[in-house]
Amino acid sequence: MQSSAFDEIRHRITQVLDGSDEGDADAWTALDEDIRGALRYGGLPPAHTWFPGDGRHRRPGIQELAVALCGPDGRIREAALAYATDAPALLPLVAIRCADWAEPVRERARAVLEAKPTGLPGLPGPSPETLRTVASVILRVAGRRYGGAAAEMLGRLLREGPEAGVTALLASRDRRVRRLAHRNAVDRGLLSPARLAATATTDSDVVVRDMCANAVLAAVGTGDGAADGTPLTRLLAARQGRIRAAGVTGLRKADRAEEAEPFLYDRSALVRACARWVLRQAGTEPLPLYRAACAAGDGMPHRAPLGLAECGDRTTDAPVLWSLTGDERPPVRAAAVAGLRVLDAVRPGRIAPLLGDSSPCVVRETRKALQPWADHFFPVGDVPRRAAVTPSPQLGEGAATPLPEAGGAPHRDTAATPAPGPRAWIRRTLGFRRVLNRPR
Repeated sequence: MQSSAFDEIRHRITQVLDGSDEGDADAWTALDEDIRGALRYGGLPPAHTWFPGDGRHRRPGIQELAVALCGPDGRIREAALAYATDAPALLPLVAIRCADWAEPVRERARAVLEAKPTGLPGLPGPSPETLRTVASVILRVAGRRYGGAAAEMLGRLLREGPEAGVTALLASRDRRVRRLAHRNAVDRGLLSPARLAATATTDSDVVVRDMCANAVLAAVGTGDGAADGTPLTRLLAARQGRIRAAGVTGLRKADRAEEAEPFLYDRSALVRACARWVLRQAGTEPLPLYRAACAAGDGMPHRAPLGLAECGDRTTDAPVLWSLTGDERPPVRAAAVAGLRVLDAVRPGRIAPLLGDSSPCVVRETRKALQPWADHFFPVGDVPRRAAVTPSPQLGEGAATPLPEAGGAPHRDTAATPAPGPRAWIRRTLGFRRVLNRPR
């Protein structure tokens, strides 16, 4: 092999070892493919000359060992694995060899990898960053023909191995590794309710958040650290609606159902539904609470009209919502319009003036409510994205067609499409001539 090509590969290996992002499995798999491609036609010295196995031969450097682990000759890959036990930095390449096409290479790589995470006497152990990268690589190559055995080995180590290995993987940047580690940590009871609640409110992955939130709910009332209510309280203060909903559901198990009432007016529909369920389980009907809140004047929660619509009656509660569309607070007006849409009580001719409301949130809800009658209120081809619009001239008394009342079918204009203007005719004509004059 030419020295210049070998120097380029050594430089690439150094870059991956020193500058690659922790947990970046793509960098290691790409390195493996690039080295093998570069060596396929250049070649390496025979295995018996590089790794004679007589004990007197010098140990290969880390770059040379990486090249040998990725080379096209299976005998060299197998021989290189004997030196990989004391090179923790190259364990990601050992993980790739666990899915090697050659059975002797696979078996030896799995033996090295299975022993290394537990630590071998007298040899340096892998760092938590290396363990996270190895796990990420294993899951990345699990889809290969022989990659399933390594994935099963990783799962077994997480289920039965040292707790330190599971704890190290909890902080992985690879979401697949983080999910697997949290699943095993929850099953083994390695995380306290306080830490589970912290992860449920801060982790970037929705699967991990839901998993930890459910684990907190399972711990409520078991006396293992969640009895003081602090983890549950943290869930109730979460930014994510799904996590708040889990916390509200846990109030029933914690005998704190009365604390669910403020969540009847939450911004999340899921949280409001869970709060109604908890109160009903405790014998409290939420509908009277909503009606009382909507009659509270200045003390009314902003989303009380929407909650009233979600469990109210059109005949009884729609007039209340219509009156609240004139409230001086924009969030209340927006909630009232949304509530009318939920109750299917929208009267387009009456609600249309709110398209000119000064609040974008009111205009946004009004446009949603008027979508079944879009032909009346929005220009042709206008997608309701902007907050402020001007009502169509058809809103005046001289409208060509009457607006349907509540419950009526939306009207669709059946008038003939107007003839295209002169510019459209010119564009079509010129385009047709270009086609005719195109050289063949």
